[in-house]
Amino acid sequence: MRTSATNGIRFRRSPVRQRGMTTLGMIILVSFLGLFVYAGLKLTPLYLNYFKVQGVVNGVQREFDGNAPTRTAIRSSIARRFDIESVSNIRANDVKVTAVGNGFEVSVDYKHETGFIGNLGFVITFDKTVLIRR
Repeated sequence: MRTSATNGIRFRRSPVRQRGMTTLGMIILVSFLGLFVYAGLKLTPLYLNYFKVQGVVNGVQREFDGNAPTRTAIRSSIARRFDIESVSNIRANDVKVTAVGNGFEVSVDYKHETGFIGNLGFVITFDKTVLIRR
C-alpha cells in the first residue's frame, strides 16, 4: 500500500488491467456478423438452385454420352428434369444445345439479381458447360 503525500489517503493499485469487450464493441461485432448471416440467407437459395441446374446438366451428360443422342432428345430430357427438380430462375429453353464436331455442347449461362439492403444487391453469374459425345 502507498500513502499519498498530500492528504494521507491510502489507495491500492490493481496489479492486472481490466480486459474485455465494451457494449459498443459487442454491438459492432454482432452487427457485422449479422450482415454476413443475412447475406448468406439471401444467397443460399440461388446457389441451391444452381446446384439443381448443375445436376440436371450432369445427368443429361451421363444419360446421353456415347449413345448417339439427338438435339430434341437432349432438350426434352432437360425440360423433364427441370420439372422434376423444380428448377426456378431459369427455363429449359434458356439452355443452349449446340452441335460441335463430335457431339453436342450443353451450356447454361445466366445471371440472377437479388436485393440485399435498400438499393444494394447482388448480381450472380452462373455458367456450366458439358460436352455430350455421339
